[in-house]
Amino acid sequence: MTNMYLQLFNLKEYPFELTPDSDFLFMSKAHARAKAYLDYAMWNRDGFVVITGEIGAGKTTLLQKFLSERDENVVVAKIFQTQLNETEFLQSVLNEFGLKQLSGTKVELMDALNTFLVSKFPQSSQVVLIVDEAQNLSDAVLEEIRMLSGLETRKEKILHVVLVGQPELKEKLESPAHAQLLQRVRLRFHLGGLSETEMRSYILHRLRVAGATNDNIFADNTFPVIYQYTGGIPRLINILCDTAMTCAYADDLSNVTAGVVKTAIEELQWQPYSRRVGKRNATASSASVKSEMQGQLRDNTAALNKISGQLHHLDNLTSTVSFLTARVTNIEFLLKRIADLLDAKQRDDNAESKRYMRQEK
Repeated sequence: MTNMYLQLFNLKEYPFELTPDSDFLFMSKAHARAKAYLDYAMWNRDGFVVITGEIGAGKTTLLQKFLSERDENVVVAKIFQTQLNETEFLQSVLNEFGLKQLSGTKVELMDALNTFLVSKFPQSSQVVLIVDEAQNLSDAVLEEIRMLSGLETRKEKILHVVLVGQPELKEKLESPAHAQLLQRVRLRFHLGGLSETEMRSYILHRLRVAGATNDNIFADNTFPVIYQYTGGIPRLINILCDTAMTCAYADDLSNVTAGVVKTAIEELQWQPYSRRVGKRNATASSASVKSEMQGQLRDNTAALNKISGQLHHLDNLTSTVSFLTARVTNIEFLLKRIADLLDAKQRDDNAESKRYMRQEK
């Protein structure tokens, strides 16, 4: 089936595989800008770069391209598993740098990493930490990255950091909890979808890399339809184009028409991209509202607990005041009793004195 498929379209390999392959990377204007930022992070001694992008926008493929072109004196740690605690994250970084100290306390791991970084500086080695899917990093791990990024000599930073992730990363970094980390970021860029013109060039580019000798595999009227249902997102383009070519192959057609693309859309059960994004945003908005309400509920519960504690304290204070008032009343009664006794004694003394004086006379 493979040879017949490729022969039908006169190709050498599949053009729309979903696995990231830097050989197929299409450098749109946005991708070229993002690549320039990655190069900046590699060569500038104060490089802290954040690149965000929609799911399937080509971030991982861009990273692969960047890594394939790095100089031999560039030492890179690539972290792709990001649902880690602080200790696990530091262990992963040490492992990626070729250090085998995978046990010890967090302080010991950090010390080992700092020692490694400082040792590389005199060798003029560039040390880069790349974290993909960084939107999944916990606040605690982001704080560890902030501390690592602050390691420096008298004039220069020692570690270059690149955080790559989905749009949630942008929202996380802009939260008040990460204000100090955000201040360290020198460059930020967001990868969105391709324009319709870029999308056409992207499709033709991948076909040419796969061995196509002409540009008529996809009919001209297919591109607006493809754009309507993919929004210019490379991964979605790959899925739809691959499905459309498979449908054409099944019908023994050597080119893809608008009708074939629509058949592929029906098989994928896709709605137009704008409608899918609208639903996703509505769901995200609903989730955000729910999260906000839950946060408010937690805050209100905490406030009520505080008030309850204060009332309990007030009850205790009231009991204390009542006790003290009773004691004061008792003291007042005792003082009055003592005063009465002293008055009585004084009267008795005066009477006794008068009797004594009469006897003397």
